[in-house]
Amino acid sequence: MNGTATHRPVIVVGSGPTGLLLAGDLAAAGVTVTLVEKRPRKISNLSRAFGVHARTLEQLDARGLADELLTTGDTITGLRLFRRLSLDLSTLPSRFPFLLITPQYEVERLLERRAREAGVEFEYESEVVGLRQDDEGVDLDVRGADGAVVTRRAAYVVGADGHRSAVREAIGLDFPGVSVIKSLILADVRLAEKPEGVLTVNGRGDAFAMIASFGDGWYRVMGWNRRNEVSDDAPLDLDEVKEITRRALGADYGMHDARWLSRFHSDERQAPHYRVGRVFLAGDAAHIHSPAGGQGMNTGLQDAANLSWKLAAAVQGRAPEGLLDSYEAERHPVGRAVLRSSGGLVRLARARNPLLRAARALVSAFVDMAPPVQREALGRITGIGYAYPAPRGAHRLTGTRVPDVALKDGRLYEALRGGRFVLITPGAYEGPGVREGWLTVERWASDRRTTVLVRPDGYVAWAAEGADAAGTEEAVARHLGQALSAGADRRRGARVVERRRTSRPC
Repeated sequence: MNGTATHRPVIVVGSGPTGLLLAGDLAAAGVTVTLVEKRPRKISNLSRAFGVHARTLEQLDARGLADELLTTGDTITGLRLFRRLSLDLSTLPSRFPFLLITPQYEVERLLERRAREAGVEFEYESEVVGLRQDDEGVDLDVRGADGAVVTRRAAYVVGADGHRSAVREAIGLDFPGVSVIKSLILADVRLAEKPEGVLTVNGRGDAFAMIASFGDGWYRVMGWNRRNEVSDDAPLDLDEVKEITRRALGADYGMHDARWLSRFHSDERQAPHYRVGRVFLAGDAAHIHSPAGGQGMNTGLQDAANLSWKLAAAVQGRAPEGLLDSYEAERHPVGRAVLRSSGGLVRLARARNPLLRAARALVSAFVDMAPPVQREALGRITGIGYAYPAPRGAHRLTGTRVPDVALKDGRLYEALRGGRFVLITPGAYEGPGVREGWLTVERWASDRRTTVLVRPDGYVAWAAEGADAAGTEEAVARHLGQALSAGADRRRGARVVERRRTSRPC
């Protein structure tokens, strides 16, 4: 039986970390949002992600969640990619100069709580079976647990429903790519002997293994054996897990009592577009890649942080022209870069060819010796090194990530918790955006004279040295999608006249 449900400004499909953060941001901004999830209501402890990088922690800090998440796991300041290649995370220019080792379900738990408190409407056991869109909105056919199909109308739909995305298929987008690892194993076990570190990882010969702690006596083991690459549905027992671990790590730590055993393969794929009309893709629905570097969940959360404030502005009628298009323009290149970096690490780790093994040794040595190269690698893996394209002639800071700078009344990522733009200025400001509640105005803790307009996702929208009031108001109005007030118009006009008076003929 078909029916039609109430119109919603935004429907998000998929309640993994990406969908939860996105839906929570929209609801916190005052947008009515429904989150549709195929699974029953349950946060699974079988998720694959185990590492939360610095940039993700910064985004969670901007939502008041980072400090609580830190209590759920342990941190490491050294990230070893090969036996001879390690990266020093303690040098990161961030409040979080480390990798947090905590299971994905802890991230989901906090994000789900926030989404519920903000008013997100959850629909579990609801499967997308059809989608149509026109210039005014999107019709989404959703089949519930009772088998009935209901058509839901939304202004926008976001597919955050994983690598088998029903939304992506419904809008006709391909998902081109290749399998980079044909056979990976996962197991949750107990250990008779505790490993020395929070994260134990190494590759030796034809085997690779990683052991991470859940913090409650259970451990996640992931590994592969290049000599035994089989299909995902091939039987897996604990003896095979032990063998791979011994070959890669030199010991199996007396693992026993496996509560979960699974095989999977790792693909490297990316959708050609992240937007088709009023439908967007984010997270694994848009891109998937190898687990090398632990960038999967983190990249998806950055997608959500980039898209959420733009969708909120569009729904509320205050989006500047081209704002929604900027989501794909900014995030698609990042997704492509993550595919290349994670895929490159896997190919080097699995290298059989003597030339590739020599290249791996050279990369390891060069990164260890060259600080600029190490900073570049750290920036890519942790997410803090990515910047977005800036218009020609823009200030050098435009498009860059803003660290958690000190403000007169606190720090930046506390100021970002309102989900608004933040204007950091050396002087007073009472122009566009303040009265409407779309802008937070802060002062530098130092005597710095740069004026910086920070987007809700923590990137620089605009900056200037020694900006006057009219120029600042104009920039704020442009980025917030507002018309200048009459007073601001007059001041801008006076500035133009003054420039004409003082100009000289060529």
